[in-house]
Amino acid sequence: MAEIKDIVLIYLEDDPVSFARIEDIVPDHKKDWFQIRLLMLQVPLQVVTWILKADYINGETFSMNGKSMRLEKVAAPVAPFEHDNLSETSPENGKDIESPETDNPPEKNKGKIISFSKRKAHKNGQEP
Repeated sequence: MAEIKDIVLIYLEDDPVSFARIEDIVPDHKKDWFQIRLLMLQVPLQVVTWILKADYINGETFSMNGKSMRLEKVAAPVAPFEHDNLSETSPENGKDIESPETDNPPEKNKGKIISFSKRKAHKNGQEP
């Protein structure tokens, strides 16, 4: 079953109409039905609650106001790593993902700190 935080594509009459993120799924008072709260990813953002069976949450077609509807779980496509000879690095720190931590990190590029008040005074022709 699609789970909380999953992104789904909503189809109306077999045409994709909107994306939504599943915010919550709780059992309804009717047996085998669930209240599914969706954040509609559109402008403006809107939260809706639909009451659906597990099969409908998993992609089976259902009717709403006489129109056929369907939810399809969306998975991010896996892009092949373009440069096979390069190792992957972590975007947080730029370090090699597979290399162990060392006690001597490489020297970071140390920049010059400039005071905004001094820069403003210099721009206006005043002495800092």
